[in-house]
Amino acid sequence: MMKFHSAGAATVQGFPQGGSNAGKRFHVFPEGRMCSLRRVLLMWLVPLFLIVGAASAAFSYWSYSTMVREFMDSQMSLLGESIAMQDEHLVPTVPSAERIHKWGAYVVEVYGTDGKLEVSSWPRLVAGPQAAAGFADIRIDGGSWRVYSTDPAAHGGRRIQVFQSGMFRAHLAAERAGAAIAPVLILLPLAILILWGVSGAMSRAVQDIGRQAAQQDEHTIAELPLDRVPYELRPMVVSFNSLLARLRDAFAAQRRFVQDAAHELRTPITAVALQLENVRADMPAGACQQSFGQLEAGVSRAQRLIDQLLKLSRQEAPMVETVASVDLHAQLHESMNALIALADQRNIDLGLVGPELQGPAPCWPCSAHDLRSVIDNLIENALRYTPEGGVVDVRLVTDGAKPAIEVIDTGPGIPPDLLPRVFDRFFRVPGSNARGSGLGLSIAQSAAQRCGLRISLRNRDDRSGLVARIEPA
Repeated sequence: MMKFHSAGAATVQGFPQGGSNAGKRFHVFPEGRMCSLRRVLLMWLVPLFLIVGAASAAFSYWSYSTMVREFMDSQMSLLGESIAMQDEHLVPTVPSAERIHKWGAYVVEVYGTDGKLEVSSWPRLVAGPQAAAGFADIRIDGGSWRVYSTDPAAHGGRRIQVFQSGMFRAHLAAERAGAAIAPVLILLPLAILILWGVSGAMSRAVQDIGRQAAQQDEHTIAELPLDRVPYELRPMVVSFNSLLARLRDAFAAQRRFVQDAAHELRTPITAVALQLENVRADMPAGACQQSFGQLEAGVSRAQRLIDQLLKLSRQEAPMVETVASVDLHAQLHESMNALIALADQRNIDLGLVGPELQGPAPCWPCSAHDLRSVIDNLIENALRYTPEGGVVDVRLVTDGAKPAIEVIDTGPGIPPDLLPRVFDRFFRVPGSNARGSGLGLSIAQSAAQRCGLRISLRNRDDRSGLVARIEPA
């Protein structure tokens, strides 16, 4: 017997659940639609990838900017000092602005001892003498420049100033940084795409575990395999397998109880029925005969209930049925021949209606025993609920894409609001005078599900009565 506790902390495979600190822990999975392994992985790792990519780009730009500045500054100082050591102060000429801003050509200015400009390699640049020797960043006419100025005291009062375009330096640093970061930028979308695929595969693997669990029913309860279950999910699957094992034992105990009880009751009920048969001839007419008839009816109902319980327990027991192609026309004739005595007893016209078959008879791939159980229970149910003198027609429908079987009676029908409940065990329509146990339709539906069939019920439109249809699910 399984026990369920309504309070207290539970333990699953040694892992405590609940506790006072359970609500204070950080939850990786948010509530709502984002509560998904795939979405959580993407939500955490994609921003991380983007941050790493942005940080790599920023670091590359900074490192290459530093490298370009140091290298170019060294070149500028060497050029300035070499010109300052010359007597004639020969300076290179710059033919165009393109060479300055695109190719990084230097602009050289020579100032005399009086502070006036003597020579300039690019007269369009008018900067004036710098206040201090060394390197400086200045702006001239809205453009940025890097300038190196020699020390006048070291060169007889003369000053040499070497300029380089700041735009060229920024472009060169960005170009070198872009070349360095390009592999990262190319691999970043690829990594996100791989993450998308891997997270999808992980999600599908978890969903496969759920589908395997959803396929379990009371007839085929088996433990879920653990060979490809992730380590983090293994305790959950092991716990679920333990629950499945307890459920299997509980269903087996229930079937054994029903079967044992039915077997134990069959013998005394049969003995009572035989004694009633012997006593019938000695019963006086009148009230005693009427009471005796009611007693016989109760014993007969108990016998039928025991037979239905035995049939139900056999159907619920796990068994391997041979699936074969069953001839529907032959199966209908077999079932109707077995129930023709009940139809004659109640003066009901039972017959197979419909056009004659043309060509081979339609077949269903299923267990012949289960299909016989479905058809027998539906026809017997129609015979018991149809009033004496009524009609029960069995029709094989072959005009559609798939064949179907219909059992049509002239009984009272079923109220529309009770149609979904008639397949419940022991349910009987209130107000019905027909004798029954309320198990026939439940047995038929269980057998139909094992055959891959579906039973649908609807009330007739032309008159009172019920139409039970069997067709592939």
